[in-house]
Amino acid sequence: MIPAGFDYHAPRSLADAVKLLGSLGPDARLLAGGHSLLPMMKLRFATPSALIDLGKIADLRGIAQAGNEIRIGAMTTEHALHGSKLVAEKLPLLHEGVSQIADPQVRYRGTIGGDISHGDPANDHPSLMLALDASFVLAGPKGERVVKADGFFLGVYSTQRADDEILTQIRIPIPAAGSGWSYSKLKRKTGDFATAAAAVLLQMKGGTVGAVSIALTNVGPTPIKARQAEQALVGKALNDASLNQAARLAMAACSPTNDPRGTPEYKTAMAGEMTRRALQAALSRAKA
Repeated sequence: MIPAGFDYHAPRSLADAVKLLGSLGPDARLLAGGHSLLPMMKLRFATPSALIDLGKIADLRGIAQAGNEIRIGAMTTEHALHGSKLVAEKLPLLHEGVSQIADPQVRYRGTIGGDISHGDPANDHPSLMLALDASFVLAGPKGERVVKADGFFLGVYSTQRADDEILTQIRIPIPAAGSGWSYSKLKRKTGDFATAAAAVLLQMKGGTVGAVSIALTNVGPTPIKARQAEQALVGKALNDASLNQAARLAMAACSPTNDPRGTPEYKTAMAGEMTRRALQAALSRAKA
């Protein structure tokens, strides 16, 4: 199908983009990579009166370390993330997760900010951001505010970003030295969304779990922080008993829907299995 008519704007500064977004009203939409918005427009599920293309704003791209944080511009592509030595060294969980997003063609155009702002629980970045304890910088007519990833996602395609705000930057604390990591993702084919996936960041203390972060993809209306599973693991050795308990508690947090990827029961079971696999892989990479 052909999209409905719309006006097109390509501002060259963040200030101009914020001004345009405010003046054009709630029917205007921001354009990042376009992989989610443009198909919806072609099907006329979305009919914005105007598009504000963020692609010409250089300040919204780039990856840099600031103190103990990695700061990523929202218009940074998945390809740039995957090719970044800084991300590979400091945020290996993100590096591994990005390698499993869609396919190379999509990664050349898709952006981290577009993925996060879309608020789709099937996307990979939301759960990765939860596991990494990320924060998001939002710019609007009243200035900037910083929002934690934990709590940012409100429902399917719903986030804390207001209609007149633009996600400009992602801030991720660098994990402690020796942390283990894994993004374990079950999908039907290359380029597909996850049937279920688990992102794990693990710190061992001696032979027991010192701290652990577990987040689940595509098994609820938002990415899920498996808090009870995390709490159950702290202070314990990672063995069959503790892994089984963590998997059960992760499954208890799930509320998936029925779709061509499987029944709710199957997806829930796979979320437990992905949690188990991610914990085992993270343990193999962790240093006490």
